[in-house]
Amino acid sequence: MLPASTMLPESVASLPKAELHLHLEGSIQPGTVCALTARRGVVVSEQEVRRRYAYQNFSEFLEAFKWVTSFLRDPQDYALITRDLAEHLLSQRVIYAEVTISIGVMLLRKQRPERKVYDQAAGLGLHRLIHAGEIGGPEKIREAVELLGAERIGHGIAAINDPALMDLLADRRIPLEICPQSNIRTGALARQLRRAGARIEDHPLAKLFRHGIPIVLSTDDPAMFHTTLLNEYEHAQKLGMTDNELLRLAQMSFDFAFERPHSRTAG
Repeated sequence: MLPASTMLPESVASLPKAELHLHLEGSIQPGTVCALTARRGVVVSEQEVRRRYAYQNFSEFLEAFKWVTSFLRDPQDYALITRDLAEHLLSQRVIYAEVTISIGVMLLRKQRPERKVYDQAAGLGLHRLIHAGEIGGPEKIREAVELLGAERIGHGIAAINDPALMDLLADRRIPLEICPQSNIRTGALARQLRRAGARIEDHPLAKLFRHGIPIVLSTDDPAMFHTTLLNEYEHAQKLGMTDNELLRLAQMSFDFAFERPHSRTAG
């Protein structure tokens, strides 16, 4: 069953979707956090988790991220949060997701991810993907494209400050993984706009899309940013994007997926 949506037409809400910018550790819902802490003998209420999941800037978000991941200590913990994420995705008709796991967190906790996994992945041909232009400037995006050969850019909202870069991204068909609510919650958008604060209405999603830059709409850390993929489509609609443009957004997430799954959106 789909979650209730007050804005989206059924044709968009019920559409099969893909999500390409999604952090496993940032998807842990408050109730699941409580289950994790209980495994460590720590009693934490859902209200306390929600309090920690409130931030004024990127640094505060990182502190909350470090706190919640401190309870991820064995494979069973990762199995729990993965099942929880899968259920949430399926409830929104997300049939394909590329989920990022933070190996840096594992190393920080003295855990031992198998280096053989990476050898195998490299042998199969890794894709090139990098976060750029979230907090940093547009030059970071250009470096990712021209020096590293990035195939997709995580976030990339700094492109709005460089018209020539916007042209480059459009011409080369390099997608930006846009996460509107994340950009608001971390203060990243306010920083790019050089303002004290920013609202969803200020987001350049529609501008970037209409410039011809491929966009894949995503949630980043959905639980920690109090959002869902359906919410992000609602934000896109609030920015004035038409139903047809929303349908194109849904299709783009399949078109630029590294595994190129069949979306079944064509009609």
